[in-house]
Amino acid sequence: MLALEIIPIRLGTGGDEQLVDIGGRYISTKNCVFVRSVVGLLGEKKDAYTPLIDLLAADASCLQIFRLAEVVKYYFKYETAVLGVPRSFTAPEGRNYFRQELRSFVEQLEKFSGQKLTADKLSPAIDLLNKIRSALQYLYEYQARDYANLTWREVFEIVHAGFYLDRAGYLKLLQELIAELKTLPDNKGKIPGLQPRVFLTGSQLSPGDVKLINIVEDLGGKIIGDDFWTGLSSYLDIEIAAPTVDAVADGYLARVPHAALPYLDIGTDSRIKKLKELLQKFRAQAVIDHTLRYCDPYTFKAGETKDILNNEGFPFLEIHTEYASSDIEAIRTRVEAFLELVRTRNDVAGGI
Repeated sequence: MLALEIIPIRLGTGGDEQLVDIGGRYISTKNCVFVRSVVGLLGEKKDAYTPLIDLLAADASCLQIFRLAEVVKYYFKYETAVLGVPRSFTAPEGRNYFRQELRSFVEQLEKFSGQKLTADKLSPAIDLLNKIRSALQYLYEYQARDYANLTWREVFEIVHAGFYLDRAGYLKLLQELIAELKTLPDNKGKIPGLQPRVFLTGSQLSPGDVKLINIVEDLGGKIIGDDFWTGLSSYLDIEIAAPTVDAVADGYLARVPHAALPYLDIGTDSRIKKLKELLQKFRAQAVIDHTLRYCDPYTFKAGETKDILNNEGFPFLEIHTEYASSDIEAIRTRVEAFLELVRTRNDVAGGI
């Protein structure tokens, strides 16, 4: 999109019950609350961005997102462009399918923008996004340090700011922030070891969906990382070998796949492998798995993820929720007991 001078805005908010209710008028209430919330957002058209949309682009990694694109095109008359995604990232047929889908997607964007995609246009766009990815990875690594002057929550919000900002301006702000952080002394007001180091995984946490974050932090937990697609995962392991459409397709296929895509061999599941790498990298002491109601792929995979991480020595808590406020106290009780277990475990191991 950047190479074709299309302004990309990543829409989608969480935590708003009213938007979920509005979306439920147009799409089944058996869809996840995020999808219903986005339908409500696009239908309501009261925020700053939705009235300005000329094209709604979506990918079919999650079939509910594919359905979302159909619904908003039918009811709200948005022009849509949907990128098909193979169910297998590893099979040659999947690779060929995705290359063809991306070519078709690019052709639709070219027609929409009135421009032709060339290597000269694609190369600087790839370079810009690579620099943004590197900067965000640095911030994630920085916030996980002892005595850091930045928290995970602040980095998470910085990631979300990039959903809306001009990408070149966003990179400039990231670089300025990193330069400033490198000049600051350690934050000695923080005492390492007193707060359980919690890693978040599972369904996405969208901008505005702060229920679980607030509870963990209010109870004294220190969130030190995530592998959400609204967080770190979107910026990991993308290497594009050349400024061509096929190379872009291959680069995205080679990354860790979205959990909504089927992967039956748990022993070689790259998602689990990457999760374990991140837990070690960020020195996590516990894992909280956040799944949204009716987000079936993540819900079904939570059990096997728990078994694997328990065997690796990580305490694991499943939180299954939606955007309603009615379960806040129930979640608080479970998280409080979980964090106490982690503290006790750290005491026994000499972690404090």
